[in-house]
Parts: sequence; structure tokens; C-alpha cells
Amino acid sequence: MSGGGCSVRAIWILTPNDTVAFSRRFAVVEKRWRAAWEAEEGDGEGDRRGTGAAPLLLPADHEVAAAFAERWRREGTARGSGIRTNVSSVGLDSWVDDPITRHIISLRLDKEEGDGFMLWPVVLQKRGGYYVLVLPLVDPQPFRAYENLLKRSDCGSSAKENGNLSSILFNLPCITGAFMVAHVVGDIITGDIAEPEVIVSSGPSVGGLLDSLTGSIGISARAKPIAAPVAAPTASLSSPVGAAQSDSLKGGVRPFDKDLLRNFIIGAMPFGTPQDLNYANVTSIRTTGFSGDPLPTDQKQPAWKPYLYKGRQRIIFTSLETINAALYDRDDVPDFLSVSGQVTCRAELEGLPDVSLPLTGLKTAHVEVSSFHHCVQASEPTANKQTLVFQPPLGNFVLMHYQAPCNIAPPVKGFYQLSMVSENEGAFLFKLTLMEGYKSPFIMDFCMITMPFPRRRVASYDGNPSIGTVSMTEHSIEWRIVSSGRGLSGRSIEATFPGTVKFLPRTVQRINSSFRSVSSIGYTEDSDSEQDNAKNGASLDDYIMEKINKDLHAVDLEEPLSWQVYNYAKVSFKITGGTLSGLTIDPKSVNVYPSVKAPAEYSMQTSSGDYILWNTLGKCPTAALPREL
Repeated sequence: MSGGGCSVRAIWILTPNDTVAFSRRFAVVEKRWRAAWEAEEGDGEGDRRGTGAAPLLLPADHEVAAAFAERWRREGTARGSGIRTNVSSVGLDSWVDDPITRHIISLRLDKEEGDGFMLWPVVLQKRGGYYVLVLPLVDPQPFRAYENLLKRSDCGSSAKENGNLSSILFNLPCITGAFMVAHVVGDIITGDIAEPEVIVSSGPSVGGLLDSLTGSIGISARAKPIAAPVAAPTASLSSPVGAAQSDSLKGGVRPFDKDLLRNFIIGAMPFGTPQDLNYANVTSIRTTGFSGDPLPTDQKQPAWKPYLYKGRQRIIFTSLETINAALYDRDDVPDFLSVSGQVTCRAELEGLPDVSLPLTGLKTAHVEVSSFHHCVQASEPTANKQTLVFQPPLGNFVLMHYQAPCNIAPPVKGFYQLSMVSENEGAFLFKLTLMEGYKSPFIMDFCMITMPFPRRRVASYDGNPSIGTVSMTEHSIEWRIVSSGRGLSGRSIEATFPGTVKFLPRTVQRINSSFRSVSSIGYTEDSDSEQDNAKNGASLDDYIMEKINKDLHAVDLEEPLSWQVYNYAKVSFKITGGTLSGLTIDPKSVNVYPSVKAPAEYSMQTSSGDYILWNTLGKCPTAALPREL
């Protein structure tokens, strides 16, 4: 029944105040659900309650809200811990002892007459303070298998037999579809429905001597992102709709446009079966309709291009790369550098033409392509070349994702040192080189160094950098070397910053080592906690940190800040005009069939991801890059 695709029985959006802000049920899918259970009864299996009766109808909104609040109370947070603790009991998701139960949950609904039942699998996502619940259609067999996991004495995720949770979910493609539905619903709630970024130059280049002169002093035509020409919906994302939205404002969450979401669901997943979850496509179809222009008899209009483009023709490609780095400045520890990137495209072409794009230098640059857009037909790589042929959709889209090493020198290199002269005072030193070996058209738009001290509060700092400005926050010091609007191009610079930092006296706050009872201390959610903190006392993170602390040795005076994690400075920057992987596109090699006059434009941008300078005087971990907790 559900093995061949995804159908959704219902969608609920809950507020932090345990009320339903929006709900949508699909009667056609629910009829299929009941028919599957009746067929199961006919085979002598009985129903999920073992009474032989037909499955109960979907619960009312207030029953779903009450069941979600009860799960919150029993599990400790909205998502739960995902691990079996001393307060877990048979029937709870945490009893399965699998972290995935923080995102795929069950809801138990108890009727007054004592005839309760369970909803599973419910995909949970938290976006903008709201909780998005999506209930996909599954067969009775995996439902019963999960019920058995909730009763077994051993941990379901670690069981050796095939009946563990991973094997159950692996055979349910509807779970992936439900996550996609929850994700796009969350995007609409938060207003995060922008298309992939495509960048063009704000002005045409005149070339020759003028470009060389302006590039050498950091002046050039600034690149800017452009948006796809999709008709905007009549409703506003920021305008409240209905009284329920006014109520949600009282809870401190941003109201969302219910009509906009309702119209999207009608167009994207008619009768509960997702057809096209691309917001731009669904909006275009609703506002413009399908194209009425006649098509050639030998061509079929693809689903990703619901109407045909009319206007000035051009193709725009943009390489967007992110570099992750861990620089140790040590002989005994090698530096780590990696580049992940994507090529975005916007093809403003009339009709349904095919675009051919050759990629060269893949092996030379050691580029590994991880995925292509579904409209792309990629040839087998031969020697050092691979050809992509695609019929582009409307608007901006990601043509491909790839991974590569950094094939040129790091844009920011040097060393960072920090040592403690007393318990509340430390001395630090930066000595950096920026853009060494980078020539025009590479431009560093901005560069900033951040020294994080998440476990100490900064009282003051003293020191004057050789270039740039310095500011401080409660838990960090920020050194802005290159400011936006004053880019660095055609030359390298050296930057030094010696100084001291003073901290407020440490306040020791310890949790009772006996950890009285998890049930007596409410957890807080580990993300989007603007409403959760008011609802609960301590946090799950505190409990986990206490257990970790028991296995850690006391740190020396030299490292009271880092706690073996935060002994680093983070670098943030953006570079335009080139790529660090070496992968480039030649606009002149782009071909369009049937042939049309459509110029191809190409731009490149690199930004920092986890770009870390480890303290050369500390104990630097090398297993992985740090992540903000």
C-alpha cells in the first residue's frame, strides 16, 4: 500500500502553548488506511488494539494537542531524549533507545471510555517556534512491528535481528516524503522560501587596462544576488490571518499566513499525495497557470517547467563554495582543508531547449560530484571531462553539488596563541597572512576573527591590532580585519594582534550529582528554545554534560576556557572572483539546442564554513572540526 510512494493522512502545526494553529486531513488517504486495516482483519490478524474492530478515526485537534503535551511531559521535551534512561518506561518512544525517535515519534490518545490508540509514524520538525507534525500512510505490518519494539526488554536499535527500528524505517519510503513535506511546510511558516542564490555582476565589465587598475586597488563591479521572476502571492507572509494567529502572537511566535499554506497544500499534494513540493512551481502554476503556447509535437513539457518563459534570453551560472579548515601551525599535526560547493543556474530561455555544459579538469582538481539536479543527464566521466545535458526548470536551481580539496594556499593562514597568566586573565597573539598568492580577479570582501569564550564572560580586553577594528561581546572578542565595502584584491597583507583579555570571576554552578530524578526536573528543548525555557527548569544538555564531566580530568590553568573544545579562533570571510577547488565553467563552451542567441554569464564566490585557527599552545583535538553547541 505505502511501499510505492508517499501519502499523508494529516498535517498538524502546534504552538508552544499546546494549541493547534493549523491542521489538514486527507479523507482519501484515510479511506485507504481504513481499507488496509479491514483487509488485515479479513486475514485473521485483528486490529492494532486486538479487538477486531475497525481502526479509529483521526483524532480531533484538541486531542492531538493533548497527546503531544502528554508526550512532552512523559519524555521530558517535545522531541524526547531518544535514549533509554532510568525514567523510561514500556510504551515510550525513548524505550526503543534510538535517537531517530526524537524526529519520528508516536502519539498516544486515551479515550474516556478507556479505548485508546496510537498514531505512528509522526514526523516532527520544529520551525520558528512551531511544531510541524506529519502523519504518513503506512501498512499495518510496520505499525505492529513498532508496537512490539515499545514492549521489548532489550534496546530496539541495538538488537541483532532484523526487527529493529532502522530496518522498519528503511522499508518505508513514505518517511522520506513526510520529512520533505514537513520541511517545506516549515519553510512557509518561517518565510524561508527563497530560491538558491545566483549572482551576477551589477555592471558590465569594460575590460582591458581599466579592469586591471581597478582590480589592483580593490575596486570592481560588485556582484549581487538575483531572484527568480516568480509572481508573488497575494497574501503576505507577515500578515496575521484569523484569530488563532493573534493567539499565537501571545506565545511569542511569529504568525504565518494560513491561506498561503492552505493554497500550497492544495496545489502541491492534491488528495494527500505530494506531486511537486517546489514552492516556486506551485505558486507559478496557481498565479499563471500552465503555458497555453503550443509545443512542438516531438516535445513533452516536463513537470519542473509548468509554463514557458518569455523575454530576454540568457543563462547564468554561479559557483558557490564553502571551505572548512583546521590550521594547527604544528609540525606534528597536519592541517586540514576541504571544499564543498555547488553550481547554481538560472536559464531564461524560451521554449524547451536543451543546454549542454562540458565540465573539464575534474580529475586534475580532484573534484568529486556528489549529486546532480534531477533534470540533468550526465555522461560517464572520460579522462578529464564530463558533459551535462539538461532541460532547465524555471527560476534558480542547484545544478550540482561537489566536494574537492583546496587546490591553492589557504586564504587566511598564520597562528593563534592563548595562554592564561591568571585564573581571570589571558594573553593572546595573532600573526596572520591574508590572500597570499591570490591575484586579481580574487577579491576578499570581508574577513573577521572571533575568539569564543562560551564558558566565561568577557570583562575587558587590551591590545591594538596592526589593521582593522576590535569589538567584544559577552562571550567573545571580534577582530574585523577587512570590512565590507573595502575589499582586498591583487595583494596580500599581514595582520598582527597582541593583547590581553580579562574575565569576570568564575561562578560555579553544579547540578546535584545524584541527579535527583529526571522526571522531577523538566528538560528544555535543545534548539529553538525561545518558548521551551519558560516551560521547563533544567535542560537535557545539563544532564548529558554532567555525565560527561564525570569522565573528564580537571583541566590545567593553561586551559580553563576551552574545556578541551573551545581552544580556537574562528575565521569568517567571503571571496569573490574565483574558486578554491579550481573548478570553473567556460561560458563560451555552453551550447543551447535549438540554437538561440542567449549569452552565458558566470560568477564565483567562496565563503568560510568551519575555518579554525587552533591555539598552538593548547591541546588541539584533531578528530573533527568543532561545532557550536
